Amino acid sequence: MSPSVLPLRVPEPGSTPSDPLALAEKLAQQFAATAVERDRVGGHAAHERELIRRSGLLTLSVPHAFGGQGASWETVLQVVRKLAAADSALAHLFGFHHLQLAGIRLYGTAVQQRNLLTATVEQGLFWGNALNPLDKRTRAQAVPAGFVLDGVKSFSSGSVGADWLTVLAWDESAGAALIAVLPTAQPGVTVEADWDAFGQRQTDSGTVRFEEVYLPAALVLQAPGQAVTAQATLRSQVAQLIMANLYLGIAIGAFEAARDYTLEQARPWFASNVSESSADPFVQHRYGEFWLKLRPATVLAEHAARLLDAAFAKGAELDARERGEVAVAVAEAKVLAHRAAIGIGSEMFELTGARSTSAGFGFDRYWRNARVHTLHDPVDYKLRDLGRYALEGRLPEPTAYS
Repeated sequence: MSPSVLPLRVPEPGSTPSDPLALAEKLAQQFAATAVERDRVGGHAAHERELIRRSGLLTLSVPHAFGGQGASWETVLQVVRKLAAADSALAHLFGFHHLQLAGIRLYGTAVQQRNLLTATVEQGLFWGNALNPLDKRTRAQAVPAGFVLDGVKSFSSGSVGADWLTVLAWDESAGAALIAVLPTAQPGVTVEADWDAFGQRQTDSGTVRFEEVYLPAALVLQAPGQAVTAQATLRSQVAQLIMANLYLGIAIGAFEAARDYTLEQARPWFASNVSESSADPFVQHRYGEFWLKLRPATVLAEHAARLLDAAFAKGAELDARERGEVAVAVAEAKVLAHRAAIGIGSEMFELTGARSTSAGFGFDRYWRNARVHTLHDPVDYKLRDLGRYALEGRLPEPTAYS
């Protein structure tokens, strides 16, 4: 076995890894070693996905009852952050895998949860996404014992190489959407590896096409027009907090890259009258500014994760106000993480200098990855929600993004 490949770790039912963050750190080191070249090439990171699968971390959020590790969202999100500091595209794949599992836990019946989550553990399944709620081109037509799907889904994160997909389709007759799961190998499902953004280049966010795909009723998690509970709407908060930790991880990665370069390679400006760049008070001042972007973003991300865990623990007893307080905390964390990633990813070059723009360092990937992913939904609407809360105590309206 190659020393770069981790052996497959299938946890014993109900077990908890001694240190999932240590596992994540090992993965991050492996990803960092090839991140610049893989970012240049783009495409499907099949080898790295297999490393994630073999690490055993795909079962991290699965409850003990289904053979998973039963980790808190706080722990899962710390893993996302660690991976994102090394390679935010792979962290995206990992985080969105757990987002699909969250959907099963929040929408699925007891039988669906048992069947799908147990299979995830026993078969080492890697989940992808074809749920984009703004793309209504995938239609569902009711047939006996299920539906037939036809259409297209864009921005399908993790779909290339996924074993199963979460799918949202529009039922015209009901005037509402359904949410379901399907194996990617289901006849009629085609995943196109056509993602070509200038950042997040290995998120496997292809286009998924459905041509007369049979969807059995047993795989429908949320039927068209089904009443949505406060508990079910937590899925959007899981998604938003995954993104916040992706951005925070990018910011941490950019900060660490800039700091190491400053300490090891940067040359002091001639007018500074210091022998090392790190002794320049203007450089020190700017790193202090970076630090004040990272620290509050980290504190708020951790606070939001704890609230999310508490909300999950409430289960069906979660009420609208409690859910809304989670949404406020997640919005706070996401806005600050957004600012940290975009700001540090761009301003780092003012401290590292012209030589640091060499393609060999690949430092531009931090800004490119942050810029692409932070366009997922407009940050101004998060600020609007926070402004309404600050002025009126008004909680964010539950949507797929808030």
